[in-house]
Formats: sequence, structure tokens, C-alpha cells
Amino acid sequence: MTGIVLLGGAIDLPVSTTRHVTALNIRAERMLGFLQLAHRYPKARLVFTGGNASPFGGRATEAAVARRLFVSLGINPRRMLFENRSRNTRENALYTYRLVKPKPGQIWLLVTSAADMPRAVGCFRQVGWMIVPYPVDYHTRAHGAAWLTGLARSLTLGDWAAHEWLGLVYYRIRGWIPVLFPAPIRKNG
Repeated sequence: MTGIVLLGGAIDLPVSTTRHVTALNIRAERMLGFLQLAHRYPKARLVFTGGNASPFGGRATEAAVARRLFVSLGINPRRMLFENRSRNTRENALYTYRLVKPKPGQIWLLVTSAADMPRAVGCFRQVGWMIVPYPVDYHTRAHGAAWLTGLARSLTLGDWAAHEWLGLVYYRIRGWIPVLFPAPIRKNG
């Protein structure tokens, strides 16, 4: 394992900066999955990618909050790189690729929410990085209908699903991903 990349999106940046705490949102499982992998692969390089997605800008970045969190949890900061300019998934892929400069044959895992994974993988492939998906933060059951879990949860999932599908279409139209739905790559044999 060469390295592990964690996409931002799990930090509530306005609350984190105004309260001077690490506030996480519904996507917090990304951080846990990343930490588990960091401990499982102690020689792997670690990368966090996330700037400030606010349309109004701001100096605070997810990367700065993540750095404080990971150091407080015992991750050696010399083991990590922090990309802090990205505002969206396309920029996560582009800026992180430029920062890391991965070489052919290296194995890099990409940690993000399962619902975000197709768009994220597409963006990384578009910049030339054949990253290995490591989805976390599932919001549906493996089998059965998610709508049975209650109307409010279903509406939240529907909103998130619409966001992801519209994101896939938009990113494809812009040429930021190579295909509408970047499926797993099948190995021959």
C-alpha cells in the first residue's frame, strides 16, 4: 500500500472555525475509515484533501481542521500531506494528483462516502490516477428497501441521491469525469 487519500466533506467548517473545535457532520465515518486504514497500513503515505467550498470564500480550510484532529489522535504530521485549495471533488483530484505525483504501479486508496464514490473515482481517473476506491459511510442497507427506515431518512437519502446524480451529469458535461458512471475496473482472468 503506497498511500491513502481522504476527501474532505466531513468537517462542518463554519462551526469548527467559530467555536474553535472539530465539528463533524453526517459524513464523519470518512474520518474513522481513514484512521483505521492509517493504523492498518503504518507505512502508507496519508493525504487529506479539502479546502473551503463556501461560495463566499474564507481563509479557514478543512485541511487545517483535519490536521489538528489527526495530530490530536496520534497521527504523525510528517506522515501526512494536506491539500487545502480544493473547493469540489474535481479540484480534490486535480490538486492532490499534482501534490502527490503518483507513479505507475503504486497503490493508492481513496476514502470517501459510498454515495460520492462514483463521481470521485471519475475525477481521479480523469486526471490520470487509477486510484482504488475504499467506500465508507453507507446510508442504505445492503439488502432491502431503504425507504422502510422512515420518511425523514428517506427524504434525506433522496436529496443526497439527487445531489450525486446531478453532480455526475454536471461533471460529465464539463468533461471532469470520463464517463457518466465510472464503474469498477474489472481485472482480466
